[in-house]
Amino acid sequence: MKAFKLENEPRIEQGFKTPDHYFDNFSAKVLQQLPDNEPKVISIFQKRKTLIMMIAAVLILSLMIPIYISISANSKELDEAALENYLSYQTNLNQYDLISELKTEDISKMQPVSSPEDQAIEDILATNSDIEHLITE
Repeated sequence: MKAFKLENEPRIEQGFKTPDHYFDNFSAKVLQQLPDNEPKVISIFQKRKTLIMMIAAVLILSLMIPIYISISANSKELDEAALENYLSYQTNLNQYDLISELKTEDISKMQPVSSPEDQAIEDILATNSDIEHLITE
C-alpha cells in the first residue's frame, strides 16, 4: 500500500464557483425581477369578520350573566337588628350624636302609636274612680 499524504496529493477542484462580486449586487437583481405592482391581499375571514365578532360578543355576554347573578346574590342586606347591634357595641357613637343626625321625618316615624289596649286601660281608669284610688295607694 502506498503512503497517503494529504498535503502532497493534488486536490479535486470544487464543482461550483460563484462569480466575482456576485453577492454585492444580488439584492438589486432580485428586486428587478419582482413585479412592479403587488397584488392586493384579501383575508379569508374578511367577509365573516362582523359575524365572528357578533358571535364572540354574544358568547361573552352569555358567560357574564351567571357570574353577575352569583355576585349579586352573594351580597348580604343589612337587617335592622345587625345594624343596631353594630352601632351600640362596635362604635363610639352616643345617643346625642344619633339624635343630631335625625331629621323631622325620621322623628315622626319614631313617635309611639298608642295601641287599643292602652286606650282601653285609660278609659277604664278615667271612668272608674275606685280603681284609680287602688292604683295610687
